[in-house]
Amino acid sequence: MKDTTNRRSALLKASGIAVAAASFAGCGTASQQPARGSREIFPLKTTTIPIANTDAVFPVRRIYCIGRNYRAHAIEMGSNPDREPPFFFQKPSDAIQFVPPGSISDHPYPSLTKNYHYEVELVVALHKGGKNIPTDRALDCVFGYAVGLDMTRRDLQRAMGDQKKPWEIGKSFDSSAPVGPLHPLASLVGGHFQKGEISLSVNGQTKQKADLNMMIWSVAEQISNLSQAFELHPGDIIYSGTPENVGPVVPGDVIACHIAGLPSLSVRIV
Repeated sequence: MKDTTNRRSALLKASGIAVAAASFAGCGTASQQPARGSREIFPLKTTTIPIANTDAVFPVRRIYCIGRNYRAHAIEMGSNPDREPPFFFQKPSDAIQFVPPGSISDHPYPSLTKNYHYEVELVVALHKGGKNIPTDRALDCVFGYAVGLDMTRRDLQRAMGDQKKPWEIGKSFDSSAPVGPLHPLASLVGGHFQKGEISLSVNGQTKQKADLNMMIWSVAEQISNLSQAFELHPGDIIYSGTPENVGPVVPGDVIACHIAGLPSLSVRIV
């Protein structure tokens, strides 16, 4: 037991981040009480993601998402990937729904939509930040990686886009960001994810399948571009884009997400 504890501590130390202890099997958020004498009038929950093979958690500050970052997906969404610069949107940190590996977690079908879409993505977690980060130094900011889903109320997103209004209502809602455990860079045999299969199936039928090297903007380029618009901080995570063939699900469907080198993520729509 002592040797196991020492190995876990060494892993986290090598990854360069201090994290709070929590149960791996617990939910993705941990409540935080105001300290005695605090001027806060009520407590707020802190969103966290469990770190694989440890009892530690990663506190989430912001969720950034890049849009249309695979060529075929950009085309199916009506964009020209040869001309369009990267663009980003955000989800609230409490949109996280932690999905333990080896389980099929219930995922609620949200209100107001009749066209609910899946998008499998590689999730990048940062333990360093800054402004105007050069591309050749951007990967130094990465703590680790996970499998994630960017769930989307597509009909609402498109309706807002047609009206030239912000489409936050289509992307930024409760439980819209399912994610598996974070795997620290130090634990990954292959290091940073720059290639490898990314795929998604619904009820056992493959719907999305591509390679991570097909991203238009690499993880390093995404970090660098984001840092020109926002000062990045430890605790920020990035949903790095989805391949083509996004599509709808209905209650009863089971979504299974796979990225080579990471455990699968599965949810049942309820």
